[in-house]
Amino acid sequence: MFAIAYCSENAMESETSAIAGALRRREPEILHVLIVQYQHRLLRYLVHLSGNRDLAEDLFQETWVRVLERGHQYDGRSAFCTWLYAIARNLAIDRMRRNNPVSLNEHMQDEEPPVDPTHTEHPVSELAARHQQAAHIREALSRIPIPFRETVILRFQDELSLEEISILTKMPLGTVKSRLHRGLNMLIKLLREESP
Repeated sequence: MFAIAYCSENAMESETSAIAGALRRREPEILHVLIVQYQHRLLRYLVHLSGNRDLAEDLFQETWVRVLERGHQYDGRSAFCTWLYAIARNLAIDRMRRNNPVSLNEHMQDEEPPVDPTHTEHPVSELAARHQQAAHIREALSRIPIPFRETVILRFQDELSLEEISILTKMPLGTVKSRLHRGLNMLIKLLREESP
């Protein structure tokens, strides 16, 4: 009933209206459905944003508590994921301001699971090469300043549109485009500098 539809604009509007209504009515199954739908994307976003797996897990829990407490405020005018990410982002910013870290980048952790040598779909050497490439990209991403990193992650990893990123970050569309362009340039430069 609440599975997210990506077919058409009308389907998306209908879906967001259904989610908004269920949250207003505090229907018990809606939170479970939303957590199942968004848990991996949200946690991945928080890990990349905060640079710390433990902090990201705390923020993940706080985000869903906030959704439960303030679900009645979601009006369905924007995609649910935009509203959800805005909650998570604001909680992360508040927490990072309180903790006042010198550099979030020094707390980045390796999030890639180890290669399973018993996995037979691809040769182990291919999996190892993919793992190494993913680690290389994560390392380069961790060295990009947070505003640019966040924009690149939201666009390419979480596949949000530029307009959704603008709504989420409360930045003009031109600023989002500029940060994305600069972030990609920084990433490309770092990857080229570090390639063998």
